[in-house]
Amino acid sequence: MKSYKKELTFDLPARRGYVNITGDVQKAVSESGVKEGLALVNAMHITASVFINDDEGGLHGDFEAWLEKLAPEKPHGQYRHNGYEDNADAHMKRQIMGREVVCAITGGKLDFGTWERIFYGEYDGKRPKRVLIKIIGE
Repeated sequence: MKSYKKELTFDLPARRGYVNITGDVQKAVSESGVKEGLALVNAMHITASVFINDDEGGLHGDFEAWLEKLAPEKPHGQYRHNGYEDNADAHMKRQIMGREVVCAITGGKLDFGTWERIFYGEYDGKRPKRVLIKIIGE
């Protein structure tokens, strides 16, 4: 069984945003040489997420509006976590959107449905954060 690890680093200029990382993950799969296996992709920071969905701008705007209703950024004083950093909402948004995804690899390719793509979600940006890609298989 083969094992391969790669890290991606993101430093988004805005507090929140979404990045399609499907190509980066497929590149790592190709580099790994794994033809049949699994790829784990996870955000290595507690205010960022990795999830699978459609790459459609309207949907991403809907995510933003929905998450802001569920865990509004302001007023910061509504959260007990806030003190040193005013990012309690970012922790909650990450909890909702998820930490990681596991993707099947078949024939050396990510085995996805028609519209499925992998995204990095940022909820407290303007600083470097990492995403781990771990691939195992034959």
